[in-house]
Amino acid sequence: MTAIRFYRVQDEYGCFSNFAPYPIHLDGKTWPTSEHYFQAQKFRETRHREAIRKASSPMNAARMGRDRRRPLRPDWEQVKNDVMRKAVRAKFFQHPDIAEILLNTGHARLVEHTGNDSYWGDGGHGRGRNMLGQILTEIREMLRNGEKNE
Repeated sequence: MTAIRFYRVQDEYGCFSNFAPYPIHLDGKTWPTSEHYFQAQKFRETRHREAIRKASSPMNAARMGRDRRRPLRPDWEQVKNDVMRKAVRAKFFQHPDIAEILLNTGHARLVEHTGNDSYWGDGGHGRGRNMLGQILTEIREMLRNGEKNE
């Protein structure tokens, strides 16, 4: 099976990255990127979520979300995959141009190729969980099956 590797926004398939500049509308607000939304959901307190939503870049949003001086919501490990799925679904259902790019990958295996993350990515060595790639594959199937945006 063909594999499509992605990571950096400026590379081919960079639109698959959560850092890609595709705003999403979720929970009554506009989020600059899916990364902003994902990182903000780590916290229960509105002030932390809003600070991350207003971060100047997805990298800054990620740094803020990883800052353990902010109180991580107690159920984060249980809900993080669903939060990511919600953000990625919104991104591709709200932006038909990148939905088409995703659909045009056919049945290729989608891999976030990075040594920085062996949960969301492949860990750089191909043995990571690649959860972002798996979620993108799920979203591709939803699009292929003609599901509508929620």
